[in-house]
Amino acid sequence: MTEQELQKLKYPIGEFNSTSNISKQNIESWISILEYFPNRLEKLVSGLTDEQLNTVYRSNGWTIRQVVHHLSDSHHHSYNRFKWALTEDKPVIKAYHEERWAELLDAKTAPIEMSLLHLKAIHAKLVYLLKTLNDDDLNKCFIHPETNSEVLLKKNIGIYAWHSNHHYAHIENLLKRNNWL
Repeated sequence: MTEQELQKLKYPIGEFNSTSNISKQNIESWISILEYFPNRLEKLVSGLTDEQLNTVYRSNGWTIRQVVHHLSDSHHHSYNRFKWALTEDKPVIKAYHEERWAELLDAKTAPIEMSLLHLKAIHAKLVYLLKTLNDDDLNKCFIHPETNSEVLLKKNIGIYAWHSNHHYAHIENLLKRNNWL
């Protein structure tokens, strides 16, 4: 496999790229992605067998099951980051080792329904919150300890809209390659 083919498997929609001038239209579009993502994901993975759920989307990648559980874990963290940034002055957030979380037994064996339900709940809460934010709120930030950089909340909305579509594409592309759609 060429490096270009591997990159396409890793980043099927490309890496996140945000303009420095995030518009109200960008934010509304990203919020819409977050609002509808849980149902889109559920529709994509419903009816998959355990064998299909335990299939990796690329060599040395996660299984579909691990991706679904990762989305639940990651988006829960994101929700907390929004809340911290809205209630504290430039908080340093807690990073987590997502690759280690994905290797825990629950991520490798648990039914995906629990994470799908969690995604629906956390996205409903997140979208409700995001729709209430004003410009001052959107310009608040948190500090990510791994990069020691400030992340504006309006940019974080885009990051998680991208993250949703990024992992959706991992699963969808695997399903297409294996003629499971």
